[in-house]
Amino acid sequence: MTVLDSRALNRATLARQFLLDRTDTPVLGVVAHLCGMQAQEPQEPFAMLRRRVLTTYRRELAGLDPDEVAAAGREVMADGRPRTMAELVDALTGRRPAPPRRALGELLVAALIPMAQLPPRGLWRAKAGVRNLPLATWLGRDIAPLSPDGSDQAGRALVRRYLAAFGPAASADLRAWCGLAGLPAAVEAAREELIAFRDERGRQLLDLPGAPRPDPGTPAPVRFLPAFDNAILGYHDRGRIVDDAHRGLSVAGARVVLVDGRVAATWNVTAGTGTVTVTPLRRLSRSDRAAVTEEGRSLASFLSDGDSDRVQIEASSA
Repeated sequence: MTVLDSRALNRATLARQFLLDRTDTPVLGVVAHLCGMQAQEPQEPFAMLRRRVLTTYRRELAGLDPDEVAAAGREVMADGRPRTMAELVDALTGRRPAPPRRALGELLVAALIPMAQLPPRGLWRAKAGVRNLPLATWLGRDIAPLSPDGSDQAGRALVRRYLAAFGPAASADLRAWCGLAGLPAAVEAAREELIAFRDERGRQLLDLPGAPRPDPGTPAPVRFLPAFDNAILGYHDRGRIVDDAHRGLSVAGARVVLVDGRVAATWNVTAGTGTVTVTPLRRLSRSDRAAVTEEGRSLASFLSDGDSDRVQIEASSA
């Protein structure tokens, strides 16, 4: 079985995350290919939240029938009007003995009723409260149920889409990305469509036959990544992009700079001046500093609507 080293895996990830070459693919196409965007800011993905809410508010929700609560919430939301969590809880007041407002609101919005968050949430350079609408209402159709024959077509599609954006990858990487248990059956169901490799640690990696796996020597341009970017967080083993010494940056909300495809610096924007400030994690060569400066200027101009292209590279933190 072919062994892929960390550099080969790095270049595969960069290619599939559109970080090796620029793309003119429309935004919707990019989001679809990436299997959704990182949702740690502002909210976590829906898939894990039911378990988390029921565990966190175990005492407050004791004796509550989740099905009854969900039915009441759907009845309120049936008018198609987006509501904040507080408005939904207010609408249920008096209908039943209610647990604490926060527990009831999170149970409804984050665990029981699949919701879409609508604007003004997530506006460019602006913050606003969350307005929720049932996902089925937003889609204009009911959410398809799981197949009764246990074939788990949704799970197989999830495996294929994950690998298209993140492969080659191990089953543990897929679990770390989506947070879902019970995926082995979906992986096995899709296995006949996949090819297998090994990494340097001996783990089996799965991939789509026709997916990009560039030559490990392919040059990788400087890239600035936002906080919690899936290119790093999308794996259990993040060593293909970030060194173990800096692994904590990926969960600390640090914005990072990739040099030769690996995390080599952090970056931030100075309020008021629009200056992009780069803090290297190791010594950068003269050519690396020039490339970081050039890409940083483009970023500064983008973030300031052309008002600033200033970049400051600080002394290495190493």
